[in-house]
Amino acid sequence: MNKLARMPTFDRAARASARQLRRIRRQPARYFAFLSYSHKDEQLAGWLHQQLEQFRVPRFLVGQLTENGIIPKRLRPVFRDQHELAAADDLGEEIEEALTRSRFLIVLCSPDAARSHWTNAEIETFKRAHPDGCVLAAIAAGEPFACELPGREGEECFPPALRQKYDRRGRPTGKRAEPLAADLRHAGEARRLGLMRLVAGMLGVGLDDLVQRDATRHQRRLALVAAASVAGMAVTSTLAVTAIQARDAAREQRRQAEGLIAFMVGDLRDKLEPIGKLDVLDGVGSRVLAYYSNQDTSELSDDALMQRSRALNLMGEVAFQRGNLNEAQQLYRQATAGTAEAVRRSPNDAERIYDHAQNVFWVGEAARFAGRPAEAEAAWREYKRLADQMSALQPDNLKYRMEVLYANEDVGISLYFQHRFAEAGQLIQTLIGPMHTLASLYPQNTTYQKELATMWAWAADSQRSEGNFNGAVDARRRQIAALEQLLTIEADSDARSRLISAHEGLANILADKGDTQDAIAEFRSAVGQAEDLIPIEPRNAQWKSMAADARLQLALTLLSSGQREEAVQQTDAGCVLAAGLPTASNAAKMKLGTSCSMMRARLALAGGATDQAFSFAQQALASARAQHSEDPITDHYLVANVYTLLGDIRQRAGDSATATTEWTTGLNGLPQNVAERPFEMNSRLALLRRLGRMQEAAPIAAHLSSIGYRGLS
Repeated sequence: MNKLARMPTFDRAARASARQLRRIRRQPARYFAFLSYSHKDEQLAGWLHQQLEQFRVPRFLVGQLTENGIIPKRLRPVFRDQHELAAADDLGEEIEEALTRSRFLIVLCSPDAARSHWTNAEIETFKRAHPDGCVLAAIAAGEPFACELPGREGEECFPPALRQKYDRRGRPTGKRAEPLAADLRHAGEARRLGLMRLVAGMLGVGLDDLVQRDATRHQRRLALVAAASVAGMAVTSTLAVTAIQARDAAREQRRQAEGLIAFMVGDLRDKLEPIGKLDVLDGVGSRVLAYYSNQDTSELSDDALMQRSRALNLMGEVAFQRGNLNEAQQLYRQATAGTAEAVRRSPNDAERIYDHAQNVFWVGEAARFAGRPAEAEAAWREYKRLADQMSALQPDNLKYRMEVLYANEDVGISLYFQHRFAEAGQLIQTLIGPMHTLASLYPQNTTYQKELATMWAWAADSQRSEGNFNGAVDARRRQIAALEQLLTIEADSDARSRLISAHEGLANILADKGDTQDAIAEFRSAVGQAEDLIPIEPRNAQWKSMAADARLQLALTLLSSGQREEAVQQTDAGCVLAAGLPTASNAAKMKLGTSCSMMRARLALAGGATDQAFSFAQQALASARAQHSEDPITDHYLVANVYTLLGDIRQRAGDSATATTEWTTGLNGLPQNVAERPFEMNSRLALLRRLGRMQEAAPIAAHLSSIGYRGLS
């Protein structure tokens, strides 16, 4: 029966009760796979169905445990509705049950399938019933993701539901999914290879396990023929067969190990990373490297080489999260060496260049967070070169075009942290136009929307650093608008956390301008966003860190406007959050600890408790000296600000001589011949005025006045 005639019955999936769906999902799998296709592709669907049901799994694989379960002898039954449901009374319910009781879904993809409401509904039902289920694409005609290429939309072969991820509750997320795909568009050996790729994907084994099956059987057959034909060589033949079997066993053990490694550094990593459990895989990464330690890198297969690099990348990320930045950079460099070898072997393989570029990026990221922005710039310029190369190879590939934007943005960030603000701002500004175009063309693509918001944030910081406060305010408001628009598409906690920084960033600019009350309102918005997020995941250290920072910034602004009582409350709340951060957040904890001590010292000084203020300021000085952020230049200004506070406390206590010593020490520690942001100029100005060096202070004061700076003094 024509599938289109049965489409309305799928409405029942949306109306089924939760109890019915749970009952269906609890039933054991009845089918190995469900074959979904458009009736216009029926001939190829029949061939694929027959090939799958007749396929015999190699004997040495049967019974092995992979990430997809225990490997069976056969892949049947494979559900194909034309054969299975001809006599069904209620076709919709039967299809739904078959989908929920199938281990895998195979979608025969073509432009007809992409337009088929029936095929799309089958994918939706399978993904709702199997949030973690395996969906495979068999390409019959057309091109995947052609809908993203202007003028080629009609070639799209992936149905809409296949192109997006579903969450663990079986709900569409709007995020792009890239299913395992096999190409069946060409007849002969190419189609046979596509079939092998599908089978390998369902079994959870490497493609070589299946492709080399016939060669292995042929070798064994030759050995037996030789033994039967030449009786005098029976012993030799027996030894030869034994050697072949031993070689095959060793090869199989290696394949099993490498298959398990691929699972550990791939799927398992992807499942643990979003919930902050990546450190669980630290031991896995070590074992993977131990496996490869005695093997010559140049002799490794392409797959083994890439798995080794992924394991190194994994261990680098664990070290990065723990704050071991030098170790992380070394591991990323080793991973980069592996992917560089892979690129050397296939210099025009865009996907290998992409993998290599990711490792190069992380080398730069580790250098930046270690306070070495010049090293980060060198790495990210290489990242940019690779991005330009992959984009040139496949100019219509949006993923590679995005890499070009990312790489240029990263170069801009490295310039910013070297206090080359004008260069950074100019580069970031050139990226906003192309990013805005992509975000406008694909309004449902959350990645594009987030990246546009990020670029507005860097544009705001660059303009604030150059003293263009109105431009900085406009950029921050555009960032906030982009994030709020994103939240209308999807309830994304990451977007909500970005709003915390966006409101805090806007508040700092308003405080620079002297708009104190507006700044306080924005700081309150940042605190509110953070406090709304924390109950969602109380153990999320990043959200707590952001909430603490926003409260401490709010407290400082409140104190400057004479609202000491609330400033005390906000300081107490922020410091409690900071103290509760885990050890793994040591860098953030140290930075917030410095801010807490400084705020408590300021509050004590405002209350006339100079001894208590001095004690807190000494704590702040110790932690500020030990602090090493991604901006080593700014670290000097932090220490100078503490010395300014120490001198003020000494002056209030009547010890003018020691106050002068503290202020002089702070001024002498400031860097020379670097571009200063307005608030850093203000730190220098405050020390010069306290020391009575008015002639040196005058041009700085004039410049700050000319740009409208009204920050704290």
